[in-house]
This record gives sequence, C-alpha cells and structure tokens, in this order.
Amino acid sequence: MSIELITLIFFGFMLLLLATGLPIVFALGGLSLGLAFFLWGPEALGMSLYGAVSIVKYSLLVCVPLFVFMGMMMYHSGIADDLYNAFQYWLAPIPGSLASATVGVCTIFAAIVSSEATATLTMGSIALPLMRKRGYSKYIATGCIQAGAALGFLIPPSAIAILYAVIAKESVGMLFAGGLFPGLLLATLFIIYITVRCKIQPHLAPPIPKEERPDMREKLRSLRGLVLPMSIIILVMGSIIGGLTTPVEASAVGALASIIAVAIKRRLSLRVIQDSLMASLKLTGIMMWIFMGALTFGKIYDGLGAKDIVEAVMTGLPLGRWGILIMIQLTFFILGTCLDDTAILFITMPIYIPIIKELGFDPVWFGVLYLVNMQMAYLTPPFGYCLMLMRGVVPPDITMGDIYRSVIPFVLLQGVGLAIIMLFPQVVLWLPHLIFGS
Repeated sequence: MSIELITLIFFGFMLLLLATGLPIVFALGGLSLGLAFFLWGPEALGMSLYGAVSIVKYSLLVCVPLFVFMGMMMYHSGIADDLYNAFQYWLAPIPGSLASATVGVCTIFAAIVSSEATATLTMGSIALPLMRKRGYSKYIATGCIQAGAALGFLIPPSAIAILYAVIAKESVGMLFAGGLFPGLLLATLFIIYITVRCKIQPHLAPPIPKEERPDMREKLRSLRGLVLPMSIIILVMGSIIGGLTTPVEASAVGALASIIAVAIKRRLSLRVIQDSLMASLKLTGIMMWIFMGALTFGKIYDGLGAKDIVEAVMTGLPLGRWGILIMIQLTFFILGTCLDDTAILFITMPIYIPIIKELGFDPVWFGVLYLVNMQMAYLTPPFGYCLMLMRGVVPPDITMGDIYRSVIPFVLLQGVGLAIIMLFPQVVLWLPHLIFGS
C-alpha cells in the first residue's frame, strides 16, 4: 500500500471520528495504533509505550503545569476583576472603552494564565454582562473577548511555545522573547480597530456618560490592582530572559509567587488552592494525552518513510523558499479548522522544522508564525475552541451564528499581523537577539 493512499485513508478516518465527537487523542492515537497493527502486526503496539515513555525525558515540560497553576490561582482568587476595573477606569474616555479594556486585561491575563480557555471564560463572565448592560453590540462584545483570549498563544509564558521549543530544540527564553512584541502588536491592532469602528459607528458601543466616569483619585486607586499581577509577570519573565533561572525554576517561582499574591489579597483558602490544583491537573492531563497520541502518530508515520517523502516533495516544488513558507502557513490554517493546536504541533513540526532550516529561515521566527496561526485556528469554525467556549457563557439571545460573525474582523486582523511578521522578521527576532545574541 502506497504512503499516499495510507495518508488519505488515515486523515479521512480521523476527520470522520472527530466529526462524531471522539476526543482528538483517541482519534489520533487510536488510529495510529490500528494502522501500525494492520501494517506491522502486534509488535507495533509497543509504539504507544515508547511514545509515552519518551515524554518523561523532557524535564522542560515540568514548567507547563506550574505555569498553568500560577494562572489558575489568579483566576480563582478573583484578581481578574481588579485588573478589569483598572483598565476600564483609565480607558473610559475613548470610544469602545470597555471592549478595549477587555483586550488589555486579556493581554495581561495571557501573561499570567497561559490558558486561552480560562481567559475566555473569565472575561465572558466579567466583561460580557457589563458591555451588554451598556448597550454594546453583541458582535463587538463577544468578538473582543475571543480575540483577546487567543493572545495567550503569543504572550509569554505560553504553554504551546514551550512544547514547540521541545520539538525544535530551541531556547524557551528565545521563544518567549520572540512572542512578546507580536502579541503586543496584535493587541494594539485589536484596540485600534475597536476605537476607530466605535468612533465611526458609536451605536455599536455607547460611550460611558461623563458623570459616571471615575475621577483621577479613583483611577489612581485602581492601579493597586495591577501591582501584584505585574510583579509576578516581571519576576517570572525577567528571571528567564535575564538568564537568572531556567524556565522550570521560573515556573516554580511564579507558582509560589501566585500563592503569596493571593494571600496578600486575603483571598487564600483551601478551596482556592484545591480548585486551582484540579484545574491545572485537568488541563495538563489533556495536553499530555494529546502529546502521547501525537507522538505515537509521528513515530508510526515516520516509520513509513512519509517524513522524507513530504520533505522531498515540498523542497522540490518550483515555488521558491517564500512560496513554500506561505504554503506551510495555509496548511496550518486548514488543519486548525479541525485539529487541536497541540496535535498540529506534533504532527507537522517534525516534518516542517528541517524544511524551514534547509530553506534558511529562523526556527524561532517560524515558531511565532505557527503561534499566530493557532490564534486564528481558535477563532475559526468548525473546531474554533474559543467559539465553543464562548457559546457556554453567552446569554440565549446570542446565537452560534452571532459568535461566528463576531470574530471575522479579528481573524482578518490576525492575518494582517501574520503578514507584518512575515515581511518584517525583526518584529520577532529583535528582542531575542538583543537579550541572547544572534
């Protein structure tokens, strides 16, 4: 049986199983084992064991649950409310201030939580009711929350960036530094779009009446809500980028600092710690299962010789290096409509990274391009994870069709951001090269 036919059958069955609602790990890992058993016999089932055992070699993965725990402590302690109050107070005079404040909070929240799901659910519970009460359009209100939450892919510390660093054998600090400016770039594009559109169409986001806007004293008082979150971000990221600690050590410091911050706010309780630990366990467990399924697929697919064939075909196409790069971005976008970001990472990167290096592109820059694509994937149907999460927190008058329409402008802005990063690689590479050298 040819590798082309095997690939067609495999992905066809995988999409069919995903359409039935089967979790991605079973669709990916189960099909891989079935294919191996069919081609090579019972001995091939050892592939699953080898894939699972290989995970423990990566000590770097220890920081994933610790970063997630750090964010969960912030989430379950209610510190997000303090952040939102500070942003909405200071942005009150500009058009669409509540929507822009939502993007701003999501930007900071991304640097703490490292979870798009948590940011979506948190801001959907805090910001959405307030925006709807103020008469905001349901498209602006829901769209800004989902776009802001997706910034967690880029703003460090990003869990998926850590996994990319493991596969690409690149520095986590370089990936974190490389994602910072692109994340801020996209947040700025979102805020500019919201401000301009709400200025042109004020009925989409009625301004807050002047008599209800906070005075300077209230604004200054609200800044206290930024002190603890920003201190944790500076402590964690500064120690990694400054070379004082490894990412694993910094994640442990961040986890401890989050407990101290919650205690300072007098919100530390056994319930908060328990909820944070359980949420961290669930998210990390899901990620590791997908990790194992994808590794199993990768080993079997590589054993068939598909990796070498794909590399030979792509590098042999008469597209030029930039044409191949653009084609890779299109495959990310297409796969993102039906697969999880972690699955896409472990399926494609063992094939794409050698190609990218052979074409002379920087793997750190390429990793950031992947992260931007995954942002877009989280906002595009049918798999769009943020879309499904948003459906769980919106009121009944907002339909799934409304949620789909709300993200269209923001997906287009993400495309603009992707194009800027491709055309000007220094947006990604300037800071890593400044800190770590070239």
